[in-house]
Amino acid sequence: MNLQGGPQVMSSDRHRYAITGRRPLSGAVEVAGAKNAVTKLLVATLLTEDPCTISGVPKIAEVGIVLGMLADLGTGIEWVDDRTVRLTTRHIATASLSEAYSGVNRIPILMMGPLLHRAGETTIPLPGGCRIGKRPIDFHLAGLRAMGAQITEQPRSVSVKVAADGLRAAHITLPYPSVGATENLLLSAVLARGTTIIDNAAVEPEIMDLILMLQQMGALVSVEVDRRIVIEGVPRLRGASHRPLPDRIEVASFAAAAVATGGRIEVIGAVQEHVATFLNYLRKVGGEFEVTSRGLAFYQARELTPVPVQTDVHPGYMTDWQQPLVVLLTQASGASVIHETVYENRFGYAEQLNAMGAGIALSTACLGGKACRFALRDFQHSAVVIGPTPLRAGPLEIPDLRAGFAYIMAALIADGTSVITGTRYLERGYEDPAGKLRSVGAAIETIPV
Repeated sequence: MNLQGGPQVMSSDRHRYAITGRRPLSGAVEVAGAKNAVTKLLVATLLTEDPCTISGVPKIAEVGIVLGMLADLGTGIEWVDDRTVRLTTRHIATASLSEAYSGVNRIPILMMGPLLHRAGETTIPLPGGCRIGKRPIDFHLAGLRAMGAQITEQPRSVSVKVAADGLRAAHITLPYPSVGATENLLLSAVLARGTTIIDNAAVEPEIMDLILMLQQMGALVSVEVDRRIVIEGVPRLRGASHRPLPDRIEVASFAAAAVATGGRIEVIGAVQEHVATFLNYLRKVGGEFEVTSRGLAFYQARELTPVPVQTDVHPGYMTDWQQPLVVLLTQASGASVIHETVYENRFGYAEQLNAMGAGIALSTACLGGKACRFALRDFQHSAVVIGPTPLRAGPLEIPDLRAGFAYIMAALIADGTSVITGTRYLERGYEDPAGKLRSVGAAIETIPV
């Protein structure tokens, strides 16, 4: 896979998957570094002229795209070994990213703060990513305006500039604990004049990982009670070496696949603390786990039973854990209720699962939990899953990254051979999914396109 390139890195499928189901998965896989951490760590290297070294870098398309962006901006990129990259941005060659990156992912918006500190101005393309909801950038722009940025919005881009004395500190209260907005404000505040306070901040493990790297670089960041983050601006940051946390979404994905297929998978490098909330729900459904000398092992302990689940910001049940759990619940005896409160359009994958024989009914009501911000807004953000239902193999087209593993799971437990397209979305965030699945006994074939 090309781990340095432009937006063409994920513009089309390299292959399809053919998966023959009804085989238990058993063996061991090694979890990769977290996509949602690594990509932000790469952006953070723009904050210093010194070299920064990141190890444990996953071989995924998203990393290649971000490295392509950094190279365009003037970053020198050196692969120290297969998993370790050294990035040095002595000078900003251009403070703007091409509109070719518009709609590719959400990383450019996070580069605004670092580029304002380094160049005083920037033009970045509007973000994109998976089609799971509107995911607006209003919180990002409001925070930057409060810090003194002058922002001009165009149809496909945003131009930002700042006065000669740079960004200044501000007290910012986020209307919702947005992960992206919190990351953006962190990257902007570490070099701003004064002390910035972010109230109602997101506190996901990936954000804590970014804070750890920024702290190594010389930043002063405190995470206080009640979702408050305090950043004391410093005049300069230095280089650092950092290894990201393991990908807790990949851990949960293989855990659910082990339980759904009646097998046992040891995920090497998995950390119990990072998936503690997921483990509680997995156990309620009928799965179980063991802490091993190398990570965590997952298996089915009893007949699968339904559960009510509400996704939420950390430390709640992660929205990216929702999709594999839904597939698992199609095999549970009874009715499960899932209430999605993070993204309004996260159940777009359900239609194809129903075509395979699943019984998933969507609702615009806030089912199974407290009313959320999508109440009375006509978004199908709740689901009732009736099981157990035998799944039949069929053609599947992946619509977004996390739905991708749900379709993989559905094919693994279905009767027959399913052909899956849209594999480029899955490979944005999962390292060598076909190879890892084969290593634990999956009958999966890659077919060139």
